[in-house]
Amino acid sequence: MSTTIDKAFVKQFESEVHEAYQRLGSKLRTTVRSKQGVTGASTTFQKVGRGVAGPKARHGMVPVMNADHSTVECFLADFYAGDWVDKLDELKTNIDERQVTVNAGAYALGRKTDDLIIAALDSGVTVAGDGSDGLTRDKVLEAFELLGTAEVPDDGERYAIVGWKQWSQLLQIEEFADADYVGSDDLPWKGTQAKRWLGSLWMPHSGLTLSGSVRLCHWYHRSAIGHASGADVTTDVSWHGDRAAHFVNNWMSQGACLVDGEGVVTLRCLEA
Repeated sequence: MSTTIDKAFVKQFESEVHEAYQRLGSKLRTTVRSKQGVTGASTTFQKVGRGVAGPKARHGMVPVMNADHSTVECFLADFYAGDWVDKLDELKTNIDERQVTVNAGAYALGRKTDDLIIAALDSGVTVAGDGSDGLTRDKVLEAFELLGTAEVPDDGERYAIVGWKQWSQLLQIEEFADADYVGSDDLPWKGTQAKRWLGSLWMPHSGLTLSGSVRLCHWYHRSAIGHASGADVTTDVSWHGDRAAHFVNNWMSQGACLVDGEGVVTLRCLEA
């Protein structure tokens, strides 16, 4: 057997993990502001307040908005996901079995990325509902009003993530699931379990925080949450002769923070 077979194995493993992370990993990374290539232990996201327009007299000075500018610091943390691959394991020759390990690493890192984003969402202070009932039509409309009152842009960049119990409850709301309201092209059971409703993309997620018997669901604007990556998903495969095995180590350095609390509404839903 060629002496370069291990190098080929390493390169293929690295590319497969990165590809699997992009395809199977985080569900929420693309729904928030994301900054790549961060150097250092933290980075900052800009928060710009509302400006006010005013008239200008002929030959007069243009009025200054004096919009409030502030920064929010986002701290990064390092995360690892490793596993052993025995020399005689069929992983070395069987592509399907190797893919199992690839997907396991990608899923672990993806879940951690989403955990960071969900923790940032949980820190929001605007709440719809007291957690005494499930996800109802009235609770959705209350959150809808809160976003509108806060002047959160209705520009197609809003997202709503709910637990699977709440997704089942949404399917019982006619305005969400009935073709007479949303049209046949936007029914939630066509293709993947995600759909547009009230100008937002709604998705179920299994990793949302369960506080006692209350599930914290979130409706937010992309600009309200910041995600930073100092080191994207990286893989190292090293040979350990004393174990006659390769150690596959995946790691990343990432963080997330709440940039604008007004852009997040938390729907507190009872989950018995």
